Amino acid sequence: MEKVLSVNNREFESIGRKRTYHAVTYGCQMNAHDSEKIVGMLNSMGYELTESEDNADVVIYNTCCIRENAENRMYGNLGYLKNIKAGRKDMKIILCGCMMQQDSVIEKIKKSYNFVDIIFGTYNLYRLPQLLYTNMETGAQVVDVWKEQKEIIEDLPSIRKYQFKAGVNIMYGCNNFCSYCIVPYVRGRERSRSSENIVHEIETLVSDGVKEIMLLGQNVNSYGRGLEENITFAGLLRKVSKIKGLERIRFMTSHPKDLSDELIEAMAECDNICKYIHLPLQSGSNKVLKAMNRKYTKEDYLLIVEKLRKRIPGIAITTDLIVGFPTETDEDNEETIEVIKKVGYSSAYTFIYSPRSGTAAAKLPMEDEEIIKTRFNKILETLNPISYEINKKHVGKVYKVLAEEVSKNDSGVISGRLDDNSLVHFKGGEELIGNIVDVKINDCKTFYLLGEKI
Repeated sequence: MEKVLSVNNREFESIGRKRTYHAVTYGCQMNAHDSEKIVGMLNSMGYELTESEDNADVVIYNTCCIRENAENRMYGNLGYLKNIKAGRKDMKIILCGCMMQQDSVIEKIKKSYNFVDIIFGTYNLYRLPQLLYTNMETGAQVVDVWKEQKEIIEDLPSIRKYQFKAGVNIMYGCNNFCSYCIVPYVRGRERSRSSENIVHEIETLVSDGVKEIMLLGQNVNSYGRGLEENITFAGLLRKVSKIKGLERIRFMTSHPKDLSDELIEAMAECDNICKYIHLPLQSGSNKVLKAMNRKYTKEDYLLIVEKLRKRIPGIAITTDLIVGFPTETDEDNEETIEVIKKVGYSSAYTFIYSPRSGTAAAKLPMEDEEIIKTRFNKILETLNPISYEINKKHVGKVYKVLAEEVSKNDSGVISGRLDDNSLVHFKGGEELIGNIVDVKINDCKTFYLLGEKI
């Protein structure tokens, strides 16, 4: 890092300005948190943020391969950068993240996008400074993609998007091998961080003004397996909940097959754990769930929901749903709709199945596109009225809201989140951002609430 900083300082004296970077993140919150570390390293190496790819000295794409759309967007953006780089030979283009763990992607980039300077994957994020320096010295394309990584590198510099909330990785990788999912192949096997390191990181963040923490993992419920210390995810939550000054704790993602009664008790008993859970269903059909290798039935899932609602009254539950999985029928889709009605989700992330090369499901025949769209629309027609009715129950009540940002549509409006993760917009100034304020809910829409600060 020091070597790249030294080079950039010399160039600053020569050209009279700092080198700039532009970072783009695709995909999940794990990727977003990785990007905070990437940006932290770039800043430590003397680079300065610019909002445009057109004039950036370094453009870095942190990629996602969960769905085909994210991959296509990345390739489209690379095509746009090709013309820019043709006129600026000193521009650096860097690709990293999940897509880069696939051999077919590496071959395609080498063949069709050979102007890319640096390629690395998910296991060696911390090597960015070394790879950048190697490219500076040699001028040659640098490809450094690892197939596994057992150790966890701590204390990388990080630039947070928000000063008042932060994500904290508690584990990496996944052991579940859902038949549609490529994550275990690109993120590797599960590796948990020690609770001591997690607690220390959060204490440091809280001392820096963070009020809300999101604990991150592909399956947080399996946290602790393989560690020398005897600890479960529920045990970690209890430790984190005792950190002074930490007002809100969230976590994701929570796999139903590992959601324990112990976790439900921890959520119920710790006041600063948000009364909200994201619990992916994916399908309400046992036949499809088996084909997905999800390792639970819809009856198992509904029992968990029953326990959550009984022990934590008013808990908000959101989910993920995949529509059009191979072997799914109209009857299977109706079973999903029945589960949606029984659970009453506050909201759902609903996706049309996207085959991923290398997964078991990719070998199965796809359903007709129009049939899938019809099923997808039926799911949305079921979900949206339920979300609206849940939001209506907030109207007339006062809630504590973490003010997060100025509304993109109105500079006189602040957007924030309730404990249950509901989005609320209310009139206010920028000085409120980062504070937890009392807001009375006056109205609602399907996807958000409208209120006034009191």
